[in-house]
Amino acid sequence: MSAFDGYVRVRGAREHNLKNVSVDLPRNALVVFTGVSGSGKSSLAFGTLYAEAQRRYLESVSPYARRLFHQMPVPEVDAIDGLPPAVALQQQRGTPTTRSSVGSVSTLSNSLRMLYSRAGDYPAGQELLYAESFSPNTPQGACPQCHGLGRVYDATERSMVPDDSLTIRERAVAAWPTAWHGQNLRDILVTLGYDVDVPWRDLPRKTRDWILFTDEQPTVPVYAGLTPAETRRALKRKEAPSYQGTFTGARKYLLQTFAGTESALMKKRVAQYLVSMDCPVCQGRRLRKEALSVTFAGHDITAISRLSLRQLAQLLRPYAEGAPSRRREAQRHPEKAMVTQRIAADLLARLHVLLDLGLGYLHLERGTPTLSPGELQRLRLATQVRSGLFGVVYVLDEPSAGLHPADTEALLRALDRLKASGNSLFVVEHALDVIRHADWLVDVGPRAGQHGGQVLYSGAPEGLANVAESRTADYLFGRVTRPQRVPRAPQGWLQLRGVVLNNLAGLDADFPLGVLTGVSGVSGSGKSSLVSQALVQLLLAQLGQAPVDEAPGTTEELLEQADAGVAHGRIAAGMAQLRRLVQVDQKPIGRTPRSNLATYTGLFDHVRKLFAGTRAAKSRHYDAGRFSFNVAKGRCPHCSGEGFVMVELLFLPSVYAPCPECKGARYNPATLAVRYRERNIAEVLAMTVEAAAEFFHDVPALHHALEVLRAVGLGYLRLGQPATELSGGEAQRIKLATELQRASRGDTLYVLDEPTTGLHPADIDLLLQQLHGLVDAGNTVVVVEHNMQVLADCDWLIDVGPGAGEEGGRIVAQGIPAEVAANRRSKTAPYLRRVLS
Repeated sequence: MSAFDGYVRVRGAREHNLKNVSVDLPRNALVVFTGVSGSGKSSLAFGTLYAEAQRRYLESVSPYARRLFHQMPVPEVDAIDGLPPAVALQQQRGTPTTRSSVGSVSTLSNSLRMLYSRAGDYPAGQELLYAESFSPNTPQGACPQCHGLGRVYDATERSMVPDDSLTIRERAVAAWPTAWHGQNLRDILVTLGYDVDVPWRDLPRKTRDWILFTDEQPTVPVYAGLTPAETRRALKRKEAPSYQGTFTGARKYLLQTFAGTESALMKKRVAQYLVSMDCPVCQGRRLRKEALSVTFAGHDITAISRLSLRQLAQLLRPYAEGAPSRRREAQRHPEKAMVTQRIAADLLARLHVLLDLGLGYLHLERGTPTLSPGELQRLRLATQVRSGLFGVVYVLDEPSAGLHPADTEALLRALDRLKASGNSLFVVEHALDVIRHADWLVDVGPRAGQHGGQVLYSGAPEGLANVAESRTADYLFGRVTRPQRVPRAPQGWLQLRGVVLNNLAGLDADFPLGVLTGVSGVSGSGKSSLVSQALVQLLLAQLGQAPVDEAPGTTEELLEQADAGVAHGRIAAGMAQLRRLVQVDQKPIGRTPRSNLATYTGLFDHVRKLFAGTRAAKSRHYDAGRFSFNVAKGRCPHCSGEGFVMVELLFLPSVYAPCPECKGARYNPATLAVRYRERNIAEVLAMTVEAAAEFFHDVPALHHALEVLRAVGLGYLRLGQPATELSGGEAQRIKLATELQRASRGDTLYVLDEPTTGLHPADIDLLLQQLHGLVDAGNTVVVVEHNMQVLADCDWLIDVGPGAGEEGGRIVAQGIPAEVAANRRSKTAPYLRRVLS
């Protein structure tokens, strides 16, 4: 044990499911926390170690400054000794702002603005601009027309009138409001003398333009319920109208409603009729013309920010290294040359870290909402590698998530650099390549939830081989033997032709039907563009199936939906065998704590009916609604069914405390008095899926649904676990379990994007059983995956690449796994061979 520079000593950790854990962890080492999903790894690494390090640091800053931090709860632990300051690099669960970009997260944009300000080529006579004038997020830099977004959002005739064969009476102007308000606008047009009973396309252009785009708002008499002929007679006779109505053009209505409504649903409804286009003033470049007139190496700052990081590094290298071609310029302007060389060298050094992490295909303008959690985490990791800090504990949450094994090697090199600088690394991880690279392993388990929370092993990796109850050891040391599966034969082919999207340029791709297909390739190669976007969009259009309606989002998210890439291409064959598409993605299952596992899956409906059917409930005339925490009659009135109340602490951050009335139970005493098998409704919601499966073992509808949740590795989640606490991988598996509960019709295509995120190899085997079950029922499953355990078990593979960004977007290899493993051009092949051998 003397090889390490001291230890962090944890005594009596009881956070979440940890069972009074005591453990010693070496400093200046790569310590990897392993164990099945839900075993307690994150509770130890983040909930205990990082939370305590943050608490100690925040005690040293002013109460006012503490408000700027997202503070974690104080951990339940007796003592922690030898704990250095900590930096957490977690998977982002929230949606970053649309103004956040690769450049802002990596801070490269700050240096680039300084380069343009101090070393840019200015037009004759233009005065010096400060760095903030080159930022689209400042008043000094932002284009005044689009406020630095680069896009303007407007309505067109096509967007407002999707079907021009309809008449106005048949709601040709789909953008107008529904119900009475829309009828009122149609009645006003009748009064104004417009024909509402001819197809829209047959109306004169002048008429169509006025109805859609006028800013005039005439007020006229309205005769509700009368025909156009009767209205004309009533006007001629000057009869008393039903009321006076004010007209609003369709575009004016949309823009006013979008800007002014407080209703998220109304905002979502009108957003679908808005289209985005490049700002006419800045041509989508986001900045004022003064900033755009300054160039460096012949590029304005927007153009240089749209180069890939790899191209940017090549452009800056001569400036950073003082190449001979730059010497004449240096003699003429020595001060400018020195500034250029200094800033370019700093930029180049930081770009090399990003290139080492396999992110060379990104560009500085790329918005963070379009990045995968793994890409975003690696970006933040790169800034730490260059920070020069030492003596710090970095706590990382699955840094390999979303990474191809080839990219994981680059990640491990970056972690080694942090360690070599004198830092400690505490990493929660499932990837066997990362686990093998550890200096020290902490295996938590043996199972999930209440059956976990113990440290099974803490020590050098090879010692884990002696721990019989460790599921991690089974996979790490090859103790799991899988029967060799014979790949299923395709039952047909879904043929995509001429796909154009992101880095896909006229791609043809054939997906086999009736089998399990894996789509592989390095990070950024175009896998998700092909499957989760192009395949899904083209198939939905063919099926006439609307995309799944997610919860209403923020204004920025709604506008981003309008901006989302539209795939071009066609489906040439294979539609006859498909009736339905199910996309199982990692988007949240809800945006508030009121949405939870039980409500999303429909389990809660069955539970409430059971409680309503008890003798106690019937004698009090309680229906199923009484047992919902969203209904006033059953919930606690003090916290309105939230289970907690917010306490304002002036200069300290607001804290959430259990409701003093219901003690966090969410219900009023009368509701809690009703019991089903000696448990009240709050106690049932507090059960884990595993415990509930045993509790409801003889209730078929509930037992089946709970067994499916357990089968996809979610046995450790509580029934009432708020949606806001769930990771993307957990949300995705809840969606999959919800689908698996339904009776299969055998004509469905299931699309999953990295379903193994956050899963231990043992849980991946459970997930594979469920996916094979879907295929055996006559369905088709397509998974985008990096996990070799999954790819080796597929019937067919499509490998996209060969590289990332502009170096990808092509199909490198396809066939059964053994055929792809033998392909010399595939970057996936060598890792696949290792699993298949």
